[in-house]
Amino acid sequence: MFDIVWIVLLVMLLQPVVQRRLLMSARRRLRLQLERERGSRVILLVHRQETFSLFGLPLMRYIDIQDAEEVIHAIRNTPDEVPIDIVLHTPGGLALASLQIARALARHPAKVTALVPHYAMSGGTLIALAADQIEMCEHAALGPVDPQLGGYSAASVLRAVERQGDRSIDTDFLILADQAEMAIEQLRRSVVQLLGDRYRDDLAELIADELSRGQWTHDYPITLEEVERIGLHVGSAVPEAVLEMMRLYPQPARGLRSVEYSGRRPMAEPDADSEAERAPPRAREPADQQR
Repeated sequence: MFDIVWIVLLVMLLQPVVQRRLLMSARRRLRLQLERERGSRVILLVHRQETFSLFGLPLMRYIDIQDAEEVIHAIRNTPDEVPIDIVLHTPGGLALASLQIARALARHPAKVTALVPHYAMSGGTLIALAADQIEMCEHAALGPVDPQLGGYSAASVLRAVERQGDRSIDTDFLILADQAEMAIEQLRRSVVQLLGDRYRDDLAELIADELSRGQWTHDYPITLEEVERIGLHVGSAVPEAVLEMMRLYPQPARGLRSVEYSGRRPMAEPDADSEAERAPPRAREPADQQR
């Protein structure tokens, strides 16, 4: 019995490790398949909660300096004539890391395509702006790139100062407002530079203003239709393999699933009249049996 208990404990400890290796292997196969089909270098920047530890504790992820180092390394190792497809699925992250990735993509000589299967907010949108073409699913979303300072929107800080007046606000908040003004202008200029020669100067300025001036809350989902209205080069041709790949980045296991559905195609329930019409006519019974 003691040996059985030890075996069960060992299996429980090794199961997350084995499961993660299988997931990584499946991701690699699908990524290589996508590269063969599109003739490109596929880079994935995907942030979700995953079970990293042996105890299954979830870890929140966002764009950080390590992501920037790894993505830039992949870009530098891509030949100049090879296109890049970058899959973005992220809530955003550090502006520094996002700008580093975006600038590296903008300098790549071959075509760069940003594939957004579900959402690429904040820093993810900043990276997408560096691409020659953005491909979004029908229900996918980008997000505003307005800077955030100390948990506040930089644009909101400036509006608050404007409404209250300088005299009724303490010095610390005035300093924050000064930093907010600099942050908005810096990010706006960065967006214009990322759009580069792919957009007219006046259109690049318009796009930068729309995304950085704080007309939306920071978590506002900018739909495919709104992205088209702003003037970005956007389409809806996201390969099916990318959507399949997202299923290989699961959320941490929970006791009960929050979404359930049948994999089979639903069939309409027949009504009584149509059932009667489809039924074969009954044979006429002999006269003696009727009597």
